[in-house]
Amino acid sequence: MNETTSADTVNQRHADKMRKHKAARDRIMAGKTGEKGLLIVHTGSGKGKTSAALGMVFRHIGHDMPVAVVQFVKSPTWDTGEARLLAHFPDLVTLHIMGEGFTWETQDRARDIAAARKAWERAKELIRDDHHRLVLLDELNIVLRYDYLAVDEVVAFLHDDKPADKHVVVTGRNAPASLIEAADLVTEMTLVKHPFRQGIKAQKGIEF
Repeated sequence: MNETTSADTVNQRHADKMRKHKAARDRIMAGKTGEKGLLIVHTGSGKGKTSAALGMVFRHIGHDMPVAVVQFVKSPTWDTGEARLLAHFPDLVTLHIMGEGFTWETQDRARDIAAARKAWERAKELIRDDHHRLVLLDELNIVLRYDYLAVDEVVAFLHDDKPADKHVVVTGRNAPASLIEAADLVTEMTLVKHPFRQGIKAQKGIEF
């Protein structure tokens, strides 16, 4: 068998394999006709939870669908790339930066609880409304971890009050088990390597 014949054989086998694969995928996709508002959780120790959620935010913007973002930890005094960019879409984006910064910076539990409660009450209004297609609750898991909000209260609201066609995305490490159970889609970011361990600080365009 010469090289040309061998290559033709390999290509034909590949084409046959892909044809069968496509037929199988088409059968699977034919049964996937449902559509609903999803409860999505991005958690884990790895980087990229908020970044992935913002990707969904920007997809919605690209489709001219209104979105809302509530940031539970980031402070209004922080200068982040996402806040700068989202400001360019005032007709499609409602952004509330309502945190007090990292808990080890505020060192004031009562103040952190008050900020979390205020952000959650605003989040509930945005989730209930009939305007926004997606609501991102950025780092909500952090305030749940520190018991600034009751997990049962949050999960019950998302289960009972979230409109059937609205997407809600929750980010942050240590997502509680009950939230994971209630979610439709859960992704855990796994830390493999991080430059912080090598003495590299958070950098503009990467972390903020």
